[in-house]
Amino acid sequence: MGVSPPASAGERIGKAEEAPAAQLRIGVYGGAFDPPHRTHVAVARCAVEQIGLDALHVLPTGQAWHKPRALSPAKQRLAMTQLAFAGLPHTVVDGREIARRGPTYTIDTLEELQAEHPAAQLYLVIGADQADALHTWHRVGDIARIAIISVAARADGTSAAGPFGIKNLPQARCLRLHLPPTDVSATDIRSRIAQGMGIDQLVPCAVARYIERHHLYQTA
Repeated sequence: MGVSPPASAGERIGKAEEAPAAQLRIGVYGGAFDPPHRTHVAVARCAVEQIGLDALHVLPTGQAWHKPRALSPAKQRLAMTQLAFAGLPHTVVDGREIARRGPTYTIDTLEELQAEHPAAQLYLVIGADQADALHTWHRVGDIARIAIISVAARADGTSAAGPFGIKNLPQARCLRLHLPPTDVSATDIRSRIAQGMGIDQLVPCAVARYIERHHLYQTA
């Protein structure tokens, strides 16, 4: 049976049925996290609180087939992600996509977690920008079958692809997570570092110290 969060949590925007209160709810939140920043943490917190997740797996991307640029070394992105999400309740940093050989596909992670927790309902947590491109993801139909698509979007956010970008997926079960206003991006953070500008207000303090200590994102 499909599930939805409590009525006071996320706003349902697609088909979602009520689940037994005792059913385990597991979230999946992936990304390059290059570097992880305060908006990433805000999305995770919103997902845990608004859906009522028992666990949220935060997964740094391994070999990102869809990224036009090379990512920073996986070991460093994993370390930064662990620092960024440390102490966030019901959240675990999961390194399985980094350990997996070949391109990183979300469906592989969902199927693994489904096999590990066959009685749980899975929630795929994505941003509005990812939702716009969701129809291009590998085996997106299976993603929609396995997980409820949970889109973190600002109250004033819009999408050219329709409601949160969930197009060409009539079978998708979807809900909206209400994200506080934010305009932080990893691209901007990398650019600021390259220009010698500060990032203390954009990333968790521990991540800023790690970046400085390892001289990441600096130009020659």
